[in-house]
Amino acid sequence: MKNTRELNFDSKLIHSGDFEDAFGSAVTPIYQTSTFSFKNAQHGADLFAGKEEGYIYTRIGNPTINALENKLAELENGFGGIALASGMAAVSTVYMNFLAKGDHMISTAAVYGPSRAIMDSHFKKFGVEYTYIDTSNLELLEKSIQPNTKLLYLETPSNPTIQLTDIKRASEIAHKHDIIVVVDNTFCSPYLQKPLDLGADVALHSLTKFINGHADIVGGALIAKDEKVYKPLRKTMTYMGGNMDPHQAYMVIRGVKTLSLRIDRAQENAAKVADYLEAHDKISWVKYPGLKSFPQHELAKEQMNGFGSMISFGVKGGYKAGQIVMDNVSLCTLAVSLGGVETLIQHPASMTHAAVPKDDKLAAGITDDLVRFSAGIEDVQDIINDIDNALAKI
Repeated sequence: MKNTRELNFDSKLIHSGDFEDAFGSAVTPIYQTSTFSFKNAQHGADLFAGKEEGYIYTRIGNPTINALENKLAELENGFGGIALASGMAAVSTVYMNFLAKGDHMISTAAVYGPSRAIMDSHFKKFGVEYTYIDTSNLELLEKSIQPNTKLLYLETPSNPTIQLTDIKRASEIAHKHDIIVVVDNTFCSPYLQKPLDLGADVALHSLTKFINGHADIVGGALIAKDEKVYKPLRKTMTYMGGNMDPHQAYMVIRGVKTLSLRIDRAQENAAKVADYLEAHDKISWVKYPGLKSFPQHELAKEQMNGFGSMISFGVKGGYKAGQIVMDNVSLCTLAVSLGGVETLIQHPASMTHAAVPKDDKLAAGITDDLVRFSAGIEDVQDIINDIDNALAKI
């Protein structure tokens, strides 16, 4: 494997994680195999005993998957990476590893819906306790810590409310009480934010989004700050069977090489769209970290290396107006993902959060008028024209 730790970020995107295979492939080859043969019985015994490095079974390890894991670890400045079949496999592995019966978790109220739903529907029945709060309120965070609190699970910026949590200060508070800190870094990617450098113990990603960036695979990842955190997470993933497929890993390796180029263009577009929306008479509010009107603009400048391409905004006319906009875009794709080269738009109240009780939605800041927008890399004037045409239908 190349020594790439000292390279700058853009060079790491291309070269980190690479290894020399027997045939000198210029790109990471796909080891599309479920199992690996042993040289002899003693070789197999040594591999299982951990006396020798090598591969046994793809659920446990695979060269293509490991190449991606090593790349992600370098990009996040972590000890080791774990690639999983989906973002939710990553979330489930975190919960399963750090929480047991009687343990308590604190999490961001506006966290990704399924991350909250699986806690309500599955981990609750196993005896796990949890509290969802506005984690940007550090005083409230400290007050919410209980003697049995074991995990602080942050999402910043939050989905879909674009609220920031001060990772450094939140981690300091948590670590005073020996609480593990996990940060869902999907909205930023390691290009714009490095939670481990700010004090978190684990960075989590839905690789489906910015890191892969082409809306053609589903994947997840965990990057641990140190070996002590990494080893049990790896073991949990292996036992739970949430491993990524080698071809899936190859696709992410290919996609991540253009991460900085894609994000630079997308956030340039997002800034112009945010300015346009803020001046529009049918828009009541806009949340984008790059706007000076954004309440946490200074925090965004402090802990992020750019403002990203995610915007939330309120449409005058509420629920019905939000649906009208959704039904009248044409260039913007009406879909629930984000972080791809294409511009995506969705209305949480009538789509992703339609089944969530109204009081819970309001407590998380998900109002009827909220529209979530993921800027792509198309011509920005075409994007603005499309939104303008849709707003004109209200």
